[in-house]
Amino acid sequence: MTAAYVVRTAEDPADREACFTVRKEVFVREQGVPEDIEYDVHDADAVHVLAVRDDGMPLGTGRLLFGEAAAAKNGGDPSVGSLGRLAVTRAARGLGVGAALVRAIEDAARAHGLTAVDLHAQTHALGFYERLGYEAYGPEFPDAGIPHRSMRRPL
Repeated sequence: MTAAYVVRTAEDPADREACFTVRKEVFVREQGVPEDIEYDVHDADAVHVLAVRDDGMPLGTGRLLFGEAAAAKNGGDPSVGSLGRLAVTRAARGLGVGAALVRAIEDAARAHGLTAVDLHAQTHALGFYERLGYEAYGPEFPDAGIPHRSMRRPL
């Protein structure tokens, strides 16, 4: 698959639904995350980004939490955003979609005046985030039964 794609902020209900569809495919179906913990109260206020192929097929998504929602995840610092729910469909992996989504989330963080972005990476994805400038810190911990590490990148 070499179709071109765009990454945009998910503004309308159809875009939001596409984000949730990708998350369900990757996290719930593929990784076995229980659906009742995949979606949370933060989805309503988060900035969601969406990668869409030229023909309208959603390829990936991610979200940015900021303010109190992010501070609760990053140790209490309101100037640090929280990147999460980054998911790329199996068919779109290896095309640069994940990196493009991370950069779009970082752009949104800058637009909100944030100084850094934190995330909880599945341990198998540490190298991906390290290549994008993130550094791991703290111990490994389980989330939805999957090993994770905290990571941060100053903006």
